[in-house]
Amino acid sequence: MFDQEDSSWALEEMGALRLGDKRLNRRAVQVLKQLGEKPTPSIPTACKGWTETLAAYRLFDNEKVTMEKVLAAHEKATVARIGQHPVVLCIEDTTELDYSTKKETKGLGALTYETRQGLLLHPTLAVTPDRVPLGCLRGFVWARDPELYGKEKEYRKIPIEEKESFRWIEGYRCVNKVAAELRQTKLVYVADRESDIYELFVEAQTAQGQMADLLIRVAIDRKLFGGGKLWGQAEESPTLGTVEFDLPKRDKRPGRRVAQTLRAVRVKFKAPYRNGKKLPVVEVTVILAKEENPPSGMEPVEWMLLTTRSVTTFTEAAQMMQWYLCRWQIEVFFHILKNGCKIEKLQLEHVDRLKPAIALYMIIAWRILYLTMLGRKCPDLSCDVVFDTEEWQAVYIVTKRAHPPRRPPRLDEMVKMIASYGGYLNRKGDAEPGPKTLWIGLQRTRDFVLGIAAQKRLQE
Repeated sequence: MFDQEDSSWALEEMGALRLGDKRLNRRAVQVLKQLGEKPTPSIPTACKGWTETLAAYRLFDNEKVTMEKVLAAHEKATVARIGQHPVVLCIEDTTELDYSTKKETKGLGALTYETRQGLLLHPTLAVTPDRVPLGCLRGFVWARDPELYGKEKEYRKIPIEEKESFRWIEGYRCVNKVAAELRQTKLVYVADRESDIYELFVEAQTAQGQMADLLIRVAIDRKLFGGGKLWGQAEESPTLGTVEFDLPKRDKRPGRRVAQTLRAVRVKFKAPYRNGKKLPVVEVTVILAKEENPPSGMEPVEWMLLTTRSVTTFTEAAQMMQWYLCRWQIEVFFHILKNGCKIEKLQLEHVDRLKPAIALYMIIAWRILYLTMLGRKCPDLSCDVVFDTEEWQAVYIVTKRAHPPRRPPRLDEMVKMIASYGGYLNRKGDAEPGPKTLWIGLQRTRDFVLGIAAQKRLQE
């Protein structure tokens, strides 16, 4: 299938790729490696000249090369990584991909406003409880139907299976399949308020065999079976304790330290009707995290979570909060996709060509985030666990101005070396390198590899 001599990270990640043609398989791996070495520039810049650029465009233009097939290989590698951990969080979310300026791209749909054209991306990112991403389990990309834009009343009458919101249920089913396969690993499906859909709770309650737990943020103050409403019931429940955490900066909101009291209680929802049919009663645990004394002029940070897990102690409630905070990793993943990989700058003629390109960049964005977090959480690992030999040796030679050692450096040392070429200063008191310094540094790494390879050829 592939050359045995090629031991690049791209081949290891895509070893299960099946495009129906060995040459296509090899080309896809090569394009992934090239784009991964130069994630920010355009495809022509990442490729070596017109011949390889044309080969990349032909790859995306081939009907055999689909987003589903490309991600299937990555998903297999992801599942293997998931199986090495006792608990894995499967974080799901939707983001807009804005291609409004790409007038030549066919097949786009309306975004928030009808004048904005693009696609919607809905992936599931598997993450450990200490925030190390293990890969994407799947990724849906679709264009919104222009016929339904602005027709909310008609949209409500459509069966759930035909709505965009069904993506959440499909995502949960996908996670459940992995849960059934990896019986030694507990999977937890984590999502924000957009996933607060009654049918999702029904799906979790009626799933057969080993299932993934749900952990989502509340959007609807639902009526309860027997009377009362969700929020009031949660506020009346006993306090379990107080938890503190650092709230990240976002948009105009500054980052700060937050202290919240935790409450938890088991509730049953009053079953709603859908198209004349009454849905089953659902039982879940509600966890209320409330900031009692916010700083002057600040809105209190208040979250309500729902989970299928039983939560009766402070330790269990605090763990659910910590797991939900890991949801931030998918926001970082989207940031890398859009700013590090520049996927909204892709210039391809049709959505069908965009999708496999997006799939490759999803793998690249995952790797950047993976390297960032693994360097922090597992600093003592050998760097050759995630970097090709030619990569770490080239960076070492350029940085240290010395021959590379026989024993590869530690992972955290190599990550900092690479990040230094992206602006990371490594001063005393500096935080660990972030994704941006790493994605810039990885681009310089490729230049080092090419330069050293050229020098070796001249010396032969």
